[in-house]
Amino acid sequence: MKYLKYKGYTGSVEYSEEDDCLYGKVQGMSKNAITYEGKDVNELKKDFEGAIDDYIKLAYQ
Repeated sequence: MKYLKYKGYTGSVEYSEEDDCLYGKVQGMSKNAITYEGKDVNELKKDFEGAIDDYIKLAYQ
C-alpha cells in the first residue's frame, strides 16, 4: 500500500474495483475520520489535501 503525505498527515491509498475509484483515510486519528476519494491519483491528492486543509481550519478556529 502507498501513502499520501501532506502537512504532517499521512493517508492511505486504496482501490475499489466495485466503484472504480481510489479512496483513502487519514492514518492515526482516533476521534475524527478524514476520508477522501478520486477517479485518478491527481484527483485523490487534491481531495486529500483539501480534506486536511478543511480539518485544520475547523480544528484551530
